[in-house]
Amino acid sequence: MSHFQKAYILIIFLFLTACGSGASPTPAPSADEPFQPIAESPSAAPLDTAVSVPDFDHIVIIIFENWGLEESLSDPLMPTFNRLASEYTLLTQYYGVKHPSLPNYIALMSGETFDITENCTDCFFDVTSLPDLIEKSGRTWKTYQEDMPEPCYIGSEDNYEQKHNPFIYFDPIRLDKPRCEKSIVPLVDLQVDIDTRTLPNFIFITPNICNDGHDCTLDVSDEWLARQLDILVPALEADGENYLLILMFEEADGDEGCCGLPEDNAGGRVPVVLISPLVKNNFQDNTPYSHYSLLRTIADSWGLAYLGHAADLETTTIAAPWK
Repeated sequence: MSHFQKAYILIIFLFLTACGSGASPTPAPSADEPFQPIAESPSAAPLDTAVSVPDFDHIVIIIFENWGLEESLSDPLMPTFNRLASEYTLLTQYYGVKHPSLPNYIALMSGETFDITENCTDCFFDVTSLPDLIEKSGRTWKTYQEDMPEPCYIGSEDNYEQKHNPFIYFDPIRLDKPRCEKSIVPLVDLQVDIDTRTLPNFIFITPNICNDGHDCTLDVSDEWLARQLDILVPALEADGENYLLILMFEEADGDEGCCGLPEDNAGGRVPVVLISPLVKNNFQDNTPYSHYSLLRTIADSWGLAYLGHAADLETTTIAAPWK
C-alpha cells in the first residue's frame, strides 16, 4: 500500500471517529438572535484592580516650599534629593491643590482648603483632621516644627512660620492644651524621641523658612535634608523595614493641576519622592496625584476614613510604587 493510500485511509478513519462521537458544529446565530460572544477563559479574566497599600509602622512627611518638579530635579544644588529620587520612587505627576502655601498644608491634613486664599494666622477650623483619625485607630502622631519657640506655640517668630504648621489650625487640637503640647513640638524634640525609642507612627517635619527653600537657596535645603536623614533613617530602620518616608514640596510657581482640581489656580506640579524598603527602586510613577491622593493613601494604609476630597472619584490612591 502506498503512502498516499495510507494517508487517505487515516483521514477517513479520523472523520468517522469524530462523527461517531456525537460532536456537531456550532450553529451560526440566526438574524433574530443577538450575538453571544464566546466566554473568556479564567486566565483571560480582567485583573483585580483593588489597591493594596502596605500597613506601615511609620509614615514620615518632610515638606519643602515653592519649587516645581523641573526646577528641583534639574538643580545641581540638590544632590541628596536627586539621588533619592533616582534610587527610590519619584511621583512625576503630583500637584499642589492651590496657592498660596497654607491651603496646601490644610488640604494634606483635612481633605479641604475651606476657601483659604491667604496665609492667614487666625483662620481656625472646628473639623476632623487626620490626627483625630490616627489617634482613634490607636496610633500616635507628632509634628516637629523647626525653630518653633515652644510646644503648641501660636503665631510666627523669627524663622518659624505658623502658616507651615497645619495642625495648629484645627480647634480639636489647638484648644486641647495637653494634647496640643504633646504633639505639636519643636524639631529639637525629634532627637529626644529617637534616643528614647518613642517615635510616633505619623511624623510631620517642617523645616524653618530658610531650610524649607522658601527664603534660601536649594543647596541649603539639601544640606539640611542630608543631616536630618542621617539622624532619622537609622532610627526608622531600627524599628524594622515597614516604614515610608515622603519628601515633598507643597506647591510650585505654576497653576497646573489634575484630578478634579481647579484648572486656573491649582498648586502646580511638585516633586514627591517615596523612600521605603517596600517601594520600587529606580521607579517613576506618572499617575496624576494631588495632596488629596496622599491623604487617601495614608487612610488606605491604616484603614482610616476618607476626609473631604480624599473620597472623590477623581482622587487616586498612590498604588503603583509598592513592591
